[in-house]
Amino acid sequence: MTPASPETPASAPRAPPAPVSLAQAFWFWLKLGFISFGGPAGQIAIMHNELVERRRWISEKRFLHALNYCMVLPGPEAQQLATYIGWLMHRGRGGLVAGGLFVLPSLFILVALSWIYMAYGELPVVAGLFYGIKPAVTAVVLHAAWRIGSRALKNGWLWSIAGLAFVGIFALRLPFPAIVLGAACLGYLGGRFQPAAFAVGGGHAGGGAASFGPALIDDDTPTPPHAVFSRARLLRMSLVALVLWLGAMVVLVVSTGWQSTLTQMGWFFTKAAWLTFGGAYAVLPYVYQGAVEHHHWLSATQMIDGLALGETTPG
Repeated sequence: MTPASPETPASAPRAPPAPVSLAQAFWFWLKLGFISFGGPAGQIAIMHNELVERRRWISEKRFLHALNYCMVLPGPEAQQLATYIGWLMHRGRGGLVAGGLFVLPSLFILVALSWIYMAYGELPVVAGLFYGIKPAVTAVVLHAAWRIGSRALKNGWLWSIAGLAFVGIFALRLPFPAIVLGAACLGYLGGRFQPAAFAVGGGHAGGGAASFGPALIDDDTPTPPHAVFSRARLLRMSLVALVLWLGAMVVLVVSTGWQSTLTQMGWFFTKAAWLTFGGAYAVLPYVYQGAVEHHHWLSATQMIDGLALGETTPG
């Protein structure tokens, strides 16, 4: 008798799990907000273990399909993945709960740690703690760069674009948006004239997605009504988002002025939300260039310390 392969575990359940209420999902997303350590890779691994393997709220194939889309969007892919799954399960309320609880616990923890850093950062014990964390943070960032590069840079053409981008940001001090735009143009031209070298790779599952038993959401599940594309809904939601963002910016400008730190931070991170393709770590050079070199909101040491705080907290 041939043993069951890893792709089709013999112990895989045959019946899908019971439907999940919004309240049940709320407590899970809250738990995830407290345990999602390890940066984007660790957070995605935790979600895969909890949502695909243990709870079977979503199938392996649908999970990886969603992750592929999140990887090509600007911004943090792990939070986007959580928001998408929450929205898919419980419409807009589910997306708000999943996305919000993914970051809220770490927000409060970071505020507390930042206060300790500002109030007691000169004490030898606290300073020594940060000096000890910095090498580990450097290793995490280097590992993330290697992981992203080994996955994305599949041939000499792509390595050349990466090298040009590095020269542009490190040696020529070009603005980050200009580098992203230039890389996008080179990618477009490469897709036109060297399509084989610039073809989009397959899914993350390699030879095939593993099966952990029937899931609540899989390829055989009918598309829920709220997930069916609607041009009117897209325009309506885009308008709501624009009004909310514009309202916040108007309040900042009227109350503090355009040149105030709060207003400039709002505008700066709005651009970051649109320009930082490549996952959560792709935002680091943009934030460093803007916050440290251009606006001088932080020193280089303070940014490294802030990154250390971020890497030692969930979310």
